[in-house]
Amino acid sequence: MTELTLAETKSKGDIETAAGVYSALRRARPASRADLKNYVKVFLGIDIPDKKICPEHNSPMEHLWHSFAVDFAAERPVNADSIIWANRAGGKTELAAVATLLDCVFKPNCQVRILGGSGEQAGRMYEYLAGFLRSGFEEFLAGPVRKGKCSFINGSAVEVLTQSPMSVRGQHIQKLRCDEVELFDEDVLAAAKFTTRSTAGIIAAMEIISTMHRPYGLMQKIVSQATQLGTPVFKWCMWEVIEKCTDRNCSQCRLWDDCGGKAKQADGYLKIDDCLTAMQRASRAGWEAEMLCKRPNLENVVFDEFDPAIHVQPIDYDPSLPLYRTLDFGFVNPFVCLWIQVDGDGVVRVIDEYIRSRATIDVHAEELKKRTPGGEERVVASFCDPAGKSVNDVTGTSSVRELRSMGIAVRYRRSRILEGVELIRRAVCSGDGQSRLLISPNCRRLIEAMQCYHYPDSPVGAGELPFKDGLYDHPIDALRYFFVNYKRSSKAVSRRY
Repeated sequence: MTELTLAETKSKGDIETAAGVYSALRRARPASRADLKNYVKVFLGIDIPDKKICPEHNSPMEHLWHSFAVDFAAERPVNADSIIWANRAGGKTELAAVATLLDCVFKPNCQVRILGGSGEQAGRMYEYLAGFLRSGFEEFLAGPVRKGKCSFINGSAVEVLTQSPMSVRGQHIQKLRCDEVELFDEDVLAAAKFTTRSTAGIIAAMEIISTMHRPYGLMQKIVSQATQLGTPVFKWCMWEVIEKCTDRNCSQCRLWDDCGGKAKQADGYLKIDDCLTAMQRASRAGWEAEMLCKRPNLENVVFDEFDPAIHVQPIDYDPSLPLYRTLDFGFVNPFVCLWIQVDGDGVVRVIDEYIRSRATIDVHAEELKKRTPGGEERVVASFCDPAGKSVNDVTGTSSVRELRSMGIAVRYRRSRILEGVELIRRAVCSGDGQSRLLISPNCRRLIEAMQCYHYPDSPVGAGELPFKDGLYDHPIDALRYFFVNYKRSSKAVSRRY
């Protein structure tokens, strides 16, 4: 063998030194957000967008840093749960795979599970992870990358779970990533909530990842509860991930009405031409839901013209206006009471709500009296569900009779569901384009119901009736009873027992 020359020896030594440095850097935990962004760019070849374009949004990098750094924070939070609401093609699944790799490499004994809305969805995240591992991260593995699971020499492991309660139950892990939750079975998601456990060095985290397709879907419910539970929501749309626009004429671009110059500031990867193609293919409602993350697709919603910006305003009890109550009875399903006034212009003002399950009529009656502004003498009429006159087999009396005995007079009128729905629609937006409905922010459940009350996803055999889901239909029923009785109060029934 020919001896190496001095220059060749030096060159070989430099290469070995560089390789050693490169390998050492791969094993070095990123200490800052900038370090993490560079680490992912250098070792995975992914330049994660880190610009917040829309004021109320986040960048994808902001979530990755939260997910990674929470376990190394000086003050550890109680949990590291998070919600990712992002657009189609927004890199959600790939970003979750990056987070999974980082957890397993830099957090010893970290057990991660991937749960997708479908087997295909979960497999896609794992495929991203497997691709990363085979591109220079083999030294961290404790064995081959198997179908659906792999393990690491530091004790960490990843496994794909199937979309079933049986698969989820019994898991005791640190990180659970739920991809495309909008497609989940509710029983599976309920079971998944009990799977995570913190250890001395790792904080338990359940990451919810999805586009929000429907205003009455699982993702909508999760996001609406996030503030109450203190769970951070990381939201981005196509403007946070679109490529920078450099050479297009804005006045001739079909994206301009939505863009308004946002793409000029962007620094993402999503091709502008692909966005234009998607826009041309989609309905406006679908485009706003899937790509702009403005609001879910309203095509199946009963009150699609309801807009919180218009119909939700701070309104209080006005002693100069008549006061009404409207009731929907329930025990397992909620009992609902709305307090309503109508001003001189015919605007219906819903000023407060009371919604409670698993309480008896006497409990509700006391609460209604307590919460009615000005006392019972201020109430012009209380309208209710006609079914309340039916005698209960157990108590031998009816809800109407019980309320009457407690000093709460109720009136009712039989009507078809669609009659009441149409009256509410007219109040939301009449034929002349005017709104005659205002709801106080205090009525959180009614506002949610106005946005989520929907027709069955499968309309076969359902006719034109909205879907009775046991959640959103009850506040709407109470509102219906007000409209059908108020409009024809002379025909409302008031009986003494």
